Amino acid sequence: MNVKIKLLRDGAALPKYATDGAAGADLCALLDAPVTVAPGATEKIPTGISIELPLGYAAFVYARSGTATKRGLAPANKVGVIDSDYRGEIFVALHNHSPEPQEVACGERIAQLVIAPVVHADFEVADELDDTARGAGGFGSTGK
Repeated sequence: MNVKIKLLRDGAALPKYATDGAAGADLCALLDAPVTVAPGATEKIPTGISIELPLGYAAFVYARSGTATKRGLAPANKVGVIDSDYRGEIFVALHNHSPEPQEVACGERIAQLVIAPVVHADFEVADELDDTARGAGGFGSTGK
C-alpha cells in the first residue's frame, strides 16, 4: 500500500520500519530544541509530517516498547487515532510515567505508527442481544 506523507518542515523524517517484520513504523520528533518532559507531565511533540490515508484505513500511534519500559515515555492517550480525513501535522502527546525528567531530542524515535483497516458499523437499537457463555461478565470475569 502506498501512503502519501507530506514533510512539513526541514528535518522531518519519513516513518520507518526498523525490521521487515515490524508492524509499526517509527515516528521521530522534529524539535527546534530538546524538550524535557517532567515526571507526571505530558508534552505534545511534533513530528513535522502529515499523512494521507485511503478511505477505510486509520493510523494508530502506539508507544515504542523500549522508550516506554526504559524511560517511562508513552503516548498520553495510550493509542492515538489518525482518521483517513485528517491532514494536519501528527503530534505525539508523550507522557512521562517515570519519577525522573526525560529529555526528548530532535530526531529521536518517540512512537510507532500502525496502519490498519477500519470498519464503519451500522448501529441499530435492539431490545435483546444474543446470549453468550460470558454474558454480562465484565472486568476480570474470565480470569480466576
